[in-house]
Amino acid sequence: MEGTRQTVRDPLRKKDVALTPEEEVRQWFIAVLRDGLKVPEHMMMSEVQMVYGQGKVLRADIVVWKRTGKPLMIVECKRPDVTIDSDVTDQALRYNNVLDVKYIVVTNGSKTFMFRREGDGFVFVEKAPLWEEM
Repeated sequence: MEGTRQTVRDPLRKKDVALTPEEEVRQWFIAVLRDGLKVPEHMMMSEVQMVYGQGKVLRADIVVWKRTGKPLMIVECKRPDVTIDSDVTDQALRYNNVLDVKYIVVTNGSKTFMFRREGDGFVFVEKAPLWEEM
C-alpha cells in the first residue's frame, strides 16, 4: 500500500483530509469541544482563513463562534512533538488581532492551555467552561 495516504473525515469541513500528526490533534480537539464543552458543530470552523496587516494570509486551526455570529475562541493545534511555548501563543495572539476573541487555546494533544481575555490581556484558565457559559 505504498503511496496510500491515510485520511480522516473533518466534520467541520465536511470532507476527508490528510491524517497528519497536526490534523490528528485538530480532530481530537474538535471532539473535546463538541463532546466535552458542548460546542455545536455548526458553531465551529476549521482552517479559517483571515487577512492580517498588509495582506498577510493567516489560517486558524479552529474558530468557535457565539450564537451572535461573533468569534468566541481561537484554537491553535500543533503536532505532538511541538513544544507549546511563547511562539505558539504569539501565533494565536496574531489571529486574535484579526478576530478579537474572548478565549485562546493552544494544544499539541498532550498539553493544552486555555486563556480568557481580561482587560487588555489574557489570563490562564484552570478549567474550561461549557460553550453556553463562555
